[in-house]
Amino acid sequence: MMRIAPAAKAIAFGRAFRVSRNVPVTALRMMSVFPDKKPENPEFSSGPCKKRPGYDVAKLDSRTAGRSHRSKIGKERLALAIDETKRLLGIPSDYLVGIVPASDTGAYEMAMWNVLGARNVDIFHWESFGKGWYGDAVSHLKLKDIVEVNEYTADYGEIPDLSKANPDHDICFTFNGTTSGVRVPEGCDFISDARTGLTLCDATSACFAMNMPWEKLDITTYSWQKVLGGEGAHGMLILSPRAVERLESFTPENRPLPKIFRMTKKGKVDTSIFKGSTINTPSMLAVEDYIDALQWTDSVGGVPALIEKSQENLGVLERFVEENEWIDFLAKDPAIRSCTSVCLTLDLNPDQIKKFVAILESEEVAYDIGGYRDAPPSIRIWCGATVEKDDLEALCPWMAWAYDQVKHE
Repeated sequence: MMRIAPAAKAIAFGRAFRVSRNVPVTALRMMSVFPDKKPENPEFSSGPCKKRPGYDVAKLDSRTAGRSHRSKIGKERLALAIDETKRLLGIPSDYLVGIVPASDTGAYEMAMWNVLGARNVDIFHWESFGKGWYGDAVSHLKLKDIVEVNEYTADYGEIPDLSKANPDHDICFTFNGTTSGVRVPEGCDFISDARTGLTLCDATSACFAMNMPWEKLDITTYSWQKVLGGEGAHGMLILSPRAVERLESFTPENRPLPKIFRMTKKGKVDTSIFKGSTINTPSMLAVEDYIDALQWTDSVGGVPALIEKSQENLGVLERFVEENEWIDFLAKDPAIRSCTSVCLTLDLNPDQIKKFVAILESEEVAYDIGGYRDAPPSIRIWCGATVEKDDLEALCPWMAWAYDQVKHE
């Protein structure tokens, strides 16, 4: 498909959008077409993410308000959240699922602090959070003092050579790089079915939006505030039987574990954590919010429907990029392109990109789409299933308009 330059695109928009009589002063900098259709919801943040369509906090189950999380109903609701998570994600029955403190970060570091050090470690990272896990491994856990630590990296928009993963090593990786818009290829074929090491997967912006090959994943973490649009501060920890065996057979030497990281008692996994007895006090309001998101997931067709919706949302931006020469994906290869945290580069310098983002926010068209602080100058648009396709379609003409304003001022 031919890519259309901004000037020609403006003519095309003129046929579809009338010029508003109430054009803000900022829009008068150029005589370009001013779209009059805005997204119904301008929330495109990559975390915390947009609430589900039709969300109403007043409709949350309030029976746990003011009640202890240790009460009968408190435990029942926490257990329900765990059971529904397991059912909807298709997690094998012999895996454990628990709610833990401190969002995905807490869940992933909880895993690292408990299991790493028994074997050599391969760490793959291609964006800021994966780089942070590598920093934890070498600077805080001091793993290089006791085992071999191999670092495999790639620039933003690319992915390391995953074939270097050694099946006899523990493997740390991010399923979907939220700050780079790069995911692992479908199926995780780089992970051996005959591995003897564990895989530790940060899947915070992948769960509920991408197919998760559970047979390849020994420890998986995510947070509520990403794909399901839940609230922050709570993490999910998913353990395979192999991960449980490691926890019960390996105790790191000289490694203090804070209370919120402790998963074992007397050499055995504390199974109560995975039945709703959280280590510390959760927000029961946030729990109800998460249950509401799970119920919505079920009502629209389950995880397959959410995956399809995310892919359709990505398709909107793929068509827009194909038609416009001034915008491109940070992830050039479609096989590793995220369908949730979609990162885009613009034919603008860093200051101009900031103005581009500010204009769209001031017009109440798109909130929180600036690229991550450590990423190359870019924008980032969340395309998870809580975002409506119509809103992305309405956003695209505004992006072309904002580009014209900034590029030609």
